[in-house]
Amino acid sequence: MRTRAPAILLAAAAVLAGCGGATSNGEASKPALQAVQDAVAAAKTATGVHVSGSLVSGGDHLTIDLHIVEGKGGVGTITEHGLAFQFVRLGDKAYIKGTDAFYEKFAGEAAAQLLHDRWLMADAATGQFAPLTGLTDIGKLIPQILNVHEKLANEGETTVNGQKVVAIHDVTNGGTLYLAASGKPYPLELVKTGGSEPGDVTFDDWDKTVPVTAPKGAIDLSKLGG
Repeated sequence: MRTRAPAILLAAAAVLAGCGGATSNGEASKPALQAVQDAVAAAKTATGVHVSGSLVSGGDHLTIDLHIVEGKGGVGTITEHGLAFQFVRLGDKAYIKGTDAFYEKFAGEAAAQLLHDRWLMADAATGQFAPLTGLTDIGKLIPQILNVHEKLANEGETTVNGQKVVAIHDVTNGGTLYLAASGKPYPLELVKTGGSEPGDVTFDDWDKTVPVTAPKGAIDLSKLGG
C-alpha cells in the first residue's frame, strides 16, 4: 500500500489542477468588434440580469438600479434630474412611484399631495412611461449600452475585482468594456471615460431572476386622460 500512495496523490493533484481555473472562452484573441457582438449575443440569451450605474437614454442622463427578467419585465429604481422613483414594468404595463419631490416637480404641489405614496400605471408601449420600457428589456437595453463606435481595440485578458475579464477599449471615444473571459462572454462592466457621456454601468447576477409583480392600487393614467 505504501508504494501506491504517491501515485494516488499524483492523480489527485492532477484532477485538482484541472479544476483550478475556468477555461477561457477565447474572446481575448478575437477582433474587438466580434467580441462586443459576442457579448451582445450572449446577453440576449440570458434569463435575467442586474444592471446598475449611469447612462444616457433618449438624451436624458439616468442612474439606474434595475433587475431585469427576460420576457417578463423588470423592477428597481431610476434617478432622473436628481430625483428618484421606483419603476416596475410587467408585461404591457409600466408603473412608477415617485417621492414627494419627484411628483411636485413634474405634477405640481397640489398633485404631489394627492399622489403621495401612490403608484401610477400606464401602457408600457404607448403610455407616458413608454420611453423607460426599454430599460427593462435585455434585448433592447444591452445593445443600446454597448453601442459600437468607430475604432475598438481588444486588450486581452486582465483582472477586475478578482475576476478574469477581457478588456475592449473604445479608442474613438474612450472607455472600456469588460466581458467575462470564461463561460458565456457576458458584459460585466462598461466604463466610459471620454466624450460627453461619461459613466459606469455594471452587469451582474446573470441568469438570476427576481419576482416582478404589479403594485396594488395603482392609478391608471389612461382613465384620467393621461
